[in-house]
Amino acid sequence: MKFIVLFLFAAMGMNNPGEVVTKDVVISESVVTWKGYKVLGEHTGEIRIKEGQLDYEGDKLVGGEFVIDMSTISSTDLDGETAQKLVGHLSSPDFFGIAKYPTAKFEITKVVSRGKAGDYKIIGNLTIKESTEEIAFNAMFANNVATASTKIDRSKFGVQYGSGSFFDNLGDNTIYDEFDLDIKLVLK
Repeated sequence: MKFIVLFLFAAMGMNNPGEVVTKDVVISESVVTWKGYKVLGEHTGEIRIKEGQLDYEGDKLVGGEFVIDMSTISSTDLDGETAQKLVGHLSSPDFFGIAKYPTAKFEITKVVSRGKAGDYKIIGNLTIKESTEEIAFNAMFANNVATASTKIDRSKFGVQYGSGSFFDNLGDNTIYDEFDLDIKLVLK
């Protein structure tokens, strides 16, 4: 009987119950959008995904990871020389030190259903520079697209430039520690 059930699953092209299937991220269609805040305003931009995959057991997300290509950091609210200056500063050791740390990585350690199909709380480890911190955020998965939004505290990753948490008397030059990330992963 067991042989017949396994044969039927194989014949219908279905996964065996409990089998984990990995879906690769479509790099050209996936992106992380960022927004950073300072006393006198904000800046926005994008960073491209270098590689990634999500793991499914049946139709349920169970794990995965993705790597962010920090060398692709861009500004979307500025252009020309001003945008180049901002991107250059974000790439420098003052911020992300991209020459030394060309990638950042997120690895899922736990997935919790929020009660509706495709609606999850994601818990995992984010590595930026030499620091790894556990973060959690809600995410939606539908039609092979995963979307999520989260806030990251840059000071936990050794990014201290202009931070009022580390430096006094910055006044209008203060850059807030938290920045927003909107994540879009398109799966094959």
